[in-house]
Amino acid sequence: MTVYGDARGVRVGRMHVSPADNLRAAQGWWDAEADDYHAEHGAFLGDVDLRWCPEGLREADVRLLGDVAGARVLEVGCGAAAAARWLVTQGADVVALDLSAGMLRHAVATGEATGVRPALLQADAQHLPLRDSSFDIAFTAFGAVPFVDDSARVMREVFRVLRPGGRWVFAVTHPMRWIFLDDPGPDGLVATHSYFDRRPYVEFDADGRPTYVEHHRTLGDRIREIVAAGFVLRDLIEPEWPEGEDHSWGQWSALRGSLFPGTAIFVCHKPA
Repeated sequence: MTVYGDARGVRVGRMHVSPADNLRAAQGWWDAEADDYHAEHGAFLGDVDLRWCPEGLREADVRLLGDVAGARVLEVGCGAAAAARWLVTQGADVVALDLSAGMLRHAVATGEATGVRPALLQADAQHLPLRDSSFDIAFTAFGAVPFVDDSARVMREVFRVLRPGGRWVFAVTHPMRWIFLDDPGPDGLVATHSYFDRRPYVEFDADGRPTYVEHHRTLGDRIREIVAAGFVLRDLIEPEWPEGEDHSWGQWSALRGSLFPGTAIFVCHKPA
């Protein structure tokens, strides 16, 4: 285990944790941080919109999900469900699920405020409580995939619930970002970690209990997970930082975004 302190003084490291500890940390962290996360990022994400990433790529512009009117759509790791609400306005029949009751509380409240109410479900993405071949489209914008112990299982579960010909689109932190510290400034431009170190990033308390876990996979790892589940990879999108945009989101910034990608979006389909 490699242990060090980050810029906030939090004890962090690269270490393996058990699946049970991983699940407990994921649920506990997002429940505890839901209010602060929504306060910090809610305006950027919007109440009824689908932004794929901190670079601001919007589904209304790129249409990675295709024609959603009349489609049955699953959002995996929905957070406050802004994306699910936008899809409802486009004519989709949407189920949005998340592990965190805290995030779903914001989804319920914003649904009431906007009058746009997708179906909400609390569930673990590794064990979807849904019927086989029951959705036309599944997607996630930074939900679930980086935070679970077994992302390959998530791929298999999504494959199972999609109908033949269905589409699966997911956005995650670009794997090369794991080489650098989570710093949007100049210190975040220095390669610090091995790209091939698959140990997850872990924050933990004074007793050594994991409180936050995020997993690294290389591009090759992700593609192998996709293919092993049965999907065909149609596209890999690496959004560029928008010219003139100076906002930051954690490690994302104009400085870093001008030099290397921060997000990878995988567009897949289940063979018909």
